[in-house]
Amino acid sequence: MAAPETQGAAAGGEEDCEGNHSEAGGVSYEDSKDCILEPLSLPESPGGTTALEGSPSVPCIFCEEHFPMDEQDKLLKHMIIEHKMVIADVKLVADFQRYILYWRKRFTEQPITDFCSVIRINSTAPLEEQDNYFLLCDVLPEDRLLREELQKQRLKEILEQQQQERNDNNFHGICMFCSEEFFGNSLQCLYCEKTFRDKNTLKDHMRKKQHRRINPKNREYDRFYVINYLELGKSWEEVQLEDDRELLDHQEDDWSDWEERPDSAVCLFCEKQAETVEKLCVHMEDAHEFDLLKIKSELGLNFYQQVKLVNFIRRQIHQCRCYGCHVKFKSKAELRTHMEEAKHTSLLPERKTWDQPEYYFPTYENDTLLCTLSDSESDLTAQEQNGNITIISEDTSKLHALKQSSILNQLLLQEGLKN
Repeated sequence: MAAPETQGAAAGGEEDCEGNHSEAGGVSYEDSKDCILEPLSLPESPGGTTALEGSPSVPCIFCEEHFPMDEQDKLLKHMIIEHKMVIADVKLVADFQRYILYWRKRFTEQPITDFCSVIRINSTAPLEEQDNYFLLCDVLPEDRLLREELQKQRLKEILEQQQQERNDNNFHGICMFCSEEFFGNSLQCLYCEKTFRDKNTLKDHMRKKQHRRINPKNREYDRFYVINYLELGKSWEEVQLEDDRELLDHQEDDWSDWEERPDSAVCLFCEKQAETVEKLCVHMEDAHEFDLLKIKSELGLNFYQQVKLVNFIRRQIHQCRCYGCHVKFKSKAELRTHMEEAKHTSLLPERKTWDQPEYYFPTYENDTLLCTLSDSESDLTAQEQNGNITIISEDTSKLHALKQSSILNQLLLQEGLKN
């Protein structure tokens, strides 16, 4: 699935958010719709192609809306928003138009629940806030057979086109490298350059003799080899021979000086990037008064809960909505100013708001911060790096009394009585 309108929305700096009203303040949290259809991309810019006039169109499965074939993404977005319908692995469908037309007909014959898996979101919320989405995928045998049949049909069409080109005796073409013209089909072996009476004999010859490349000794082809023009006075055979020797000589190349460029993690509230999560946490604490490590410790978050929290915050910031007071703003700059002045960056909503299955899915598909999260208590935190951890030592001034009152003595006594 794809949503061109949302791709790379975080990379553009302070762009306006979708669906904003012109009134001061913002719109209510309940009235706003979450229309993020897939993971966004942090560093990329929005892109898309313009539909060509007169291109064939594809109808929606459920209504009379039509979309051009080269705007397939808009149709998928329409079906998700308006009809809550998701098609899995749509890019692997060989013939998208036939696929849609087939299911459009089938859905008029039987209920959608006979074909689709039902995905319930906000399952822990009250009944009126829950919603169902429908997933159509090749787990359904009928869908799998349809995809396989479309694949076979497309392969058949391609093979027929190739066969037509082979049998086309009216072929006329000019070589892309020179002005020589060619007519009809040739029944000549490319390697040994023998001519045969029919195509089957030629194919058998090429298969048995393994003549599946052009004749390297035919100097007529030399002028078309780009490699012949790389070094003055050397043919492609000499250059290739030198390359082979050089490859053997450098099989033991030393890669010890190779330095892999680290992926940078992006701040939850601004465009600041840091090479390590520790530096990023220090930045968010200093610049935005948001202590991710402290929140993790106080709430006792495991890895998956941290993932859901990060994805929840990413989504709210992308939609220019304050998660502390649920007010939506026109731009990220206004939202950031509001949250810092009102101290709402650390004002998280109730756990049931963000601890939902829908936030398992990343808001940004290349969010490096998600890869650095951990539920290990032994991890080196940014606070430890700064030396801000207060360590209280055990009072050993009365060591003898400590030994006498230790609970270990009682345990040893109990074990002795048992034995």
